[in-house]
Amino acid sequence: MRKLYFLFPKIAYSFPVQLFLNNIRRNIVLVLCWILLFAMITGNFGKYLGIPYLFLDPEYLNRVDFVSFAIMGLMTAGFSMAFHITCYISDGHRFSFVGTLPRPFRKFVINNSFFPIAFLIVYLYEVIAFQINNEHTTGGELVINLAGFFGGYILMTMFFSIYFRFTNKDIFKYMVCRIDEKLKQNVQVTRASVMKKLDIARKRQVRVDYYLDSKLRFKKVEDTSFYDKTTIVQVFDQNHFNLVIIELFIFTCVLALGIFKDFPHFQLPAAASFMIFLTIFVMMFGAFTYWFGEWSATMGLAFFLFVNYLVGEDFFTRRYEAFGLDYQEAPAPYTVDALKNQADSSLMEQDRQATLVQLKNWRNKFPSDQKPKLVFLCASGGGKRAALWTINSLQYCDSLSGGKLMENAVLITGASGGLIGATYFRELKLRKKLGESIQPYAAIHRQRISSDNLNPLIFSLLANDLFVGFTKFQYAGIRYERDRAYTFENQLNEITEGMMDKPITDYNQYEKQGLIPMVILTPTVINDGRKIYIASRPVSFMNMETITTQGYAGSKISGVDFQRFFHDHGAPQLRFLSALRMSATFPYITPNTSLPTDPSIQIMDAGISDNFGLSDAVRFLFAFKEWVDENTSGVIFVSIRDSPKLKDASEASGSTIIDDLTQPISSVYNNFENFQDINSDLLIGQAPAWLKTPIHRIDIQYQAENYVPILQQMDSIRQNNARASLSWRLTTREKEGVVENIHSERNQEQIKKLIQLLR
Repeated sequence: MRKLYFLFPKIAYSFPVQLFLNNIRRNIVLVLCWILLFAMITGNFGKYLGIPYLFLDPEYLNRVDFVSFAIMGLMTAGFSMAFHITCYISDGHRFSFVGTLPRPFRKFVINNSFFPIAFLIVYLYEVIAFQINNEHTTGGELVINLAGFFGGYILMTMFFSIYFRFTNKDIFKYMVCRIDEKLKQNVQVTRASVMKKLDIARKRQVRVDYYLDSKLRFKKVEDTSFYDKTTIVQVFDQNHFNLVIIELFIFTCVLALGIFKDFPHFQLPAAASFMIFLTIFVMMFGAFTYWFGEWSATMGLAFFLFVNYLVGEDFFTRRYEAFGLDYQEAPAPYTVDALKNQADSSLMEQDRQATLVQLKNWRNKFPSDQKPKLVFLCASGGGKRAALWTINSLQYCDSLSGGKLMENAVLITGASGGLIGATYFRELKLRKKLGESIQPYAAIHRQRISSDNLNPLIFSLLANDLFVGFTKFQYAGIRYERDRAYTFENQLNEITEGMMDKPITDYNQYEKQGLIPMVILTPTVINDGRKIYIASRPVSFMNMETITTQGYAGSKISGVDFQRFFHDHGAPQLRFLSALRMSATFPYITPNTSLPTDPSIQIMDAGISDNFGLSDAVRFLFAFKEWVDENTSGVIFVSIRDSPKLKDASEASGSTIIDDLTQPISSVYNNFENFQDINSDLLIGQAPAWLKTPIHRIDIQYQAENYVPILQQMDSIRQNNARASLSWRLTTREKEGVVENIHSERNQEQIKKLIQLLR
């Protein structure tokens, strides 16, 4: 006990402990940055969206290897050093004794390394567990990857060490008078700030009895006389100057990355990009703290409100455009009268007759004495997992049916990733029919569609959209910005081998011939919740009154026909990849698209209005109900969904105060798909009232064990569930799980039923 009694002051008043307590007390923003990183790598934040994978499986040049981990090591060390610099400038004056030590900043870093070291330990553990359990990495590969990370970390640390060694060498002895004179003449604000800190330091020194030296030995703090004013001014000025140099260096690097971002070698791993962003944030926080002292929080809030005002006044507003549209033309009036005019009954009938040509050609593919089954393919959204699940399901079902599934299909609807997977498979089938040597059922297509899209998007967000954004490219004779929207389309174009890089109207001839099913994309207008019906030709008949609204004169127009509404802006030349992007606008990742209207409208994911595409299929069926009754023996709704339709309700127990505050919003979001399912079931259930032909429903669904809805209780996010993340990036294990799920007992029963119906 006596030994512990004497040991306690040595620990409690040691420099590392006091710096740790000081950070918790005064640098809570910096501590929160570390907490955010800890939460990300441990899966406590963003697991449902796949954010931890960006850190635990960093990808560079489409590979996870020594180089990708080395880049992560470099950026992690850079963030750690930014943390040390900010702490030193903000609170170094509270520990004035460190200024009497040789190489004071090095001593400060050694004693301020609790958070960086803890992060490295946890990161090492999480990477090993993740790589072994999710990526099937071998021991040798894992050692190489970790060697890359620590090699990069050490390299960056050595760079900073050399930099500070030369810039801070003999800082208390040389150039004192010259720098002091310079401060007097040019940086009076800095000098005043430093002198204020000096006064605080004299009165409010933090007690420190022991510190760790460069050899990690505990040494007792010597009783030294206080610095003179000139020395203190120089210390703070020199380190503030170092911070400015490093900030300028990082900003220069980010600008360079943005300019050359289209070159693959300049596209850093997404997690590394986030570390750069966090580094800049920490340095800006340090600058505010240094310049404004106790007013830093107030000035930071004022700065935020000022920037927010400028954004509201469109000073920094960025418009993400649909490639192929001409934004130089006068905007189309987006008013109630304009919407009513485009929903003219004669135009609807004209568009309906054009689509009847497709249906008749489709009917001619089958024997005249046998009425075929008409199939609607409805693919739900859900990011990369939905894209993989959809193409995997279509490959499996179409191959088992001998190609009958796609032959009987007349329409594809849905949202987000599901539509990407479905349209890619449709393209493969079309090219096969046109005589190209393509195997539509080959595994290589699943591998391509499941490759990473998230890494380039996150990198483009940092390196281009936030800081640069002035590079251009040309499409259909019109120049557009190479922004995050372009990055998404470019990446999608690469993984689909450029097969779908064409104007949307290029599909019109093949759809009319009945070679492939028609695709109607239905992104949502954020301004009023209406749909934009995008197809290879006008489909204004999708606005025809359904059984639920017939006879009601005040019914609201449900959507806008893209081809007719934006005909003067070159709607027929809309890039098909842009249409897919508009229908797959993932919040915060894929940007909302602005259309040339007055007032301007923005487009978001089709899943907002109907994630499963069933209501759109019902509208199409209603428009051609008489023809369907006469020419088919039944209608099959094939719903390929990336979530289970029937699942048990979660128990609302153990709610925290935060849960109670967020429940009104989270409960709506969690049950969003349930609301849509109920509406779709209602529409299909009412169809027999106006359709004589039998209706069949097939649900092929991805359902993993321990399914966890988004925004449930925080405990559920920490569960080790087998469900793939809602992201544009999947792990090897997730890909395998999605593909294998087609063999579940329930899916096999549904597929067997589908095959029997198609015979």
